[in-house]
Amino acid sequence: MVDETLLRELAVSDDEAATLLKEALGCEVADGDMDQLLSGQIEDFAPGHILEGKIVGFAGDDVVIDVGLKSEGLVDKGEFEDGEPKVGDKVEVLLESVEGETGVVELSKRKADRIRGWERILDTHKEDDIVQGKVVRKIKGGLLVDIGVPVFLPASQVDIRRPGNIDQYLDREIRAKILKIDQERRNIVISRRKLIEDERAEQKERLLSTIKEGDIVEGTVKNLADFGAFVDLGGIDGLLHITDMSWTRISHPSEVLKIDQKVSVKILHIDYDKEKIALGLKQLESSPWENIEDRFPVGHRVKGAVVNIVSYGAFVRLEEGIEGLVHISEMSWTRRINHPSELVAVDDELEVVVLDIDKEKQEISLGMKQVEVNPWELVAEKYPAGTVIEGKVRNLANYGAFVEIEPGIDGLLHVSDLSWTKKVSHPNELLKKSETVRCVVLEVDQEKQRIALGMKQLEEDPWLTAIPSAYRPGMVVHGKVTKITNFGVFVELEDDLEGLLHISELADHKVENPQDIVKPGEEVEVKILRVDTEERKIGLSLKRAQWGAGEQEGGESAERRAARPGAPTRGGMDEHGALGSDKIEFS
Repeated sequence: MVDETLLRELAVSDDEAATLLKEALGCEVADGDMDQLLSGQIEDFAPGHILEGKIVGFAGDDVVIDVGLKSEGLVDKGEFEDGEPKVGDKVEVLLESVEGETGVVELSKRKADRIRGWERILDTHKEDDIVQGKVVRKIKGGLLVDIGVPVFLPASQVDIRRPGNIDQYLDREIRAKILKIDQERRNIVISRRKLIEDERAEQKERLLSTIKEGDIVEGTVKNLADFGAFVDLGGIDGLLHITDMSWTRISHPSEVLKIDQKVSVKILHIDYDKEKIALGLKQLESSPWENIEDRFPVGHRVKGAVVNIVSYGAFVRLEEGIEGLVHISEMSWTRRINHPSELVAVDDELEVVVLDIDKEKQEISLGMKQVEVNPWELVAEKYPAGTVIEGKVRNLANYGAFVEIEPGIDGLLHVSDLSWTKKVSHPNELLKKSETVRCVVLEVDQEKQRIALGMKQLEEDPWLTAIPSAYRPGMVVHGKVTKITNFGVFVELEDDLEGLLHISELADHKVENPQDIVKPGEEVEVKILRVDTEERKIGLSLKRAQWGAGEQEGGESAERRAARPGAPTRGGMDEHGALGSDKIEFS
């Protein structure tokens, strides 16, 4: 009902009152339609709506808030995270229930704050935007970050290299990019890693366009490995190899650097295609290799300390930043060394000779044995060709035996120099390891440090006079079959002396298989056809020996039989007498 008296007291005309009513509540209400006004008020006080209220008091740990309903609502003080609540403060709360189980209006400030925060995020941010917030706690799969509303930061998106323990990020303020916004579920996923990668990509592009080889730049050590250190130059990591950290020897980069250390480095090389940068730390100082030839001339003796031993030699420090290598082959003239540690140890002081300097590769070759007289320079004088020596068999090989003439000096007794007459396949047929033997020096090669020895040369070559005089063509001799091959039979005439009985000299008829005529171990009478002292061969004939026996009984003469077409020449040692490799297998 309109209070006419109040209107007169306020001096407001009917038209003015109608205008004010339209402005405040709308035309429909001014015309008398109150349904819309009432339905809106009812909707505002429905559960799930945010209401503006006023703090009117406190009840224990609860804050009493009047939101315009028949009774006040209670909100726990813990929900006022933005400051201490005071009477008279206006706050927004979410109406959860008009009348709860206790008959009190149920309100939530925290939920209202989250809804308003979510609305602000949606209004002001979109995917790929940068946000800032505080890491509040660790949850399954990552971290919870407060950017006004709780958002999820997966563990894989915390940093470029996934940290082993993400607890270090708790309570830290971080910047990240929004990866995904799910409005329906009110869920936001952020990535600190993507933000870092994007920023580093921009920094990398700027850096590569401004730096050049030879520049000295500042960086931060980000990682250490056995082979070097990775230094962040601001957008791109450069590799500082261990060999470019110090002119002196270091075993691990941690001896020089530590993670997060600020360091000045020199740019040695830039690979723009692969976006790789090689850095140097020692290059900031002058190189100790300058004028190295003046300080350590080739051929001069110098002193140094052993700093490292490897299988192939020992490294000797000549001065700070300068090391040379004594190769294992340069340690002793005569001693057989399996490992350098047999002669030297770390920290040993040595006198060495400078053998070579490669300034470009920064390498110095040193020698220990050159400090002493080379015993091989005296070998030719001490053991000229023809000298008879005694030595111990040190080792056996397929091709011969090594005989120690004196400590560190070995001679080679080749398998072909063991016997004049015996066919030796391996030296162990005649020699044993550690056995003492007599030999004669055949040759000394001082340059190659080799001595050739012979055992058979201790005696005269029987093929010169003894064999030719004892075995003359035409003689019939006694022998024993030792070996049968596809081309003939070997007959032992005496120890270590054999003759060849060619297959064509076994019988008058054609022989396909020598075993049809003779057997291994069989004693035979054979005729000597030829003695070849140059090739050291004796040609024999079984059938001719039998002819000789037959002539006494009136048989065909040997001359007539030998003149028959197809008879072999050179006593069975012509081209058919070449040694073959196919032996007949005995059953």
